[in-house]
Amino acid sequence: MDWGRIILVFTDILLPLAVGFLLKKYQLISKRTCDLLIHFNVVFMVTFMSLLSFWVLPLSRQLLWLPVIGVLITAVPGIIGAKCFAGRFDSELDRGAYVISSMLSNIGTVGGLSAFILYGEAGFAYVQLVATPQNILMVAAAFPMAKYYYEKHQARAKQVKLRLSFHEMFLTRNQIGILGMAAGILLQVFGVERPAILGSVFHDLVHILSWVALLPVGYLIDFGRARYYYGKVVSMVWLRFVIVPALFYMLFKVLFTDQVLLGSLLILSATPAAINSVITAQLYRLNVDITIAAFLLTTVVYVLLVFPLFFFYIHMGGQL
Repeated sequence: MDWGRIILVFTDILLPLAVGFLLKKYQLISKRTCDLLIHFNVVFMVTFMSLLSFWVLPLSRQLLWLPVIGVLITAVPGIIGAKCFAGRFDSELDRGAYVISSMLSNIGTVGGLSAFILYGEAGFAYVQLVATPQNILMVAAAFPMAKYYYEKHQARAKQVKLRLSFHEMFLTRNQIGILGMAAGILLQVFGVERPAILGSVFHDLVHILSWVALLPVGYLIDFGRARYYYGKVVSMVWLRFVIVPALFYMLFKVLFTDQVLLGSLLILSATPAAINSVITAQLYRLNVDITIAAFLLTTVVYVLLVFPLFFFYIHMGGQL
């Protein structure tokens, strides 16, 4: 087992969350600074990192199903959340926050580490091909969805008809990350080799990206306010760990026979709500506390129950 990767769970995930929480508690940075850090991450860091990673992303036809599955793992829970559970909330800001938490799951961080612990480098590599489409959908679908719910709330508050232009939904600076992805793919398609030094830069920036992305989330966490929503988002536990894995398991059994690939994909279908849902809610002024409650509740259930059960089942020789 690579203990270095496990240590990264603390240095690149838990530590920036804790530091962000403490910075707010002791009022060492302002809310405006937190917002600026979020925008810097979405506009600059995500765009540059997307450019570098898509530049060398393998485009093998054999693995084309994995990006498709990445899209489905994002879209299907979002649709179920919107149709079956979000209607329980009265406010459009609450509904939007719930739907965003349904759409975005913690594939890249929690899913990647889980697959690596279970299956080594092969599992980790499969995760990256599934996680990539979610990065695209975060800016191409989740951001416009959050904008839709915010504007719907504003229209109801002002008692006016909802009006949204294509520009307002899809052509904002928050979607600029798509340009980085497109540029990286084009460079690869046209045979432009990525300089070796950029590979080293990328590995260093991964750690910086974790801090830039997670520190504001730690700042935004308010355990006192979030606790009022745990009961209202308990349906997220059923959605994340029962409904979605059951649906996708049937699809995976039809498409794949490789136990490593099948197991990696199944664990991805049962990952907790994403940290990025908190960022999205903050960007579009939805109810951040709902996304935080969903993130905390599903993460605790995953770490204490879901992953240990899956881990012991696999290591006892169980077949999927």
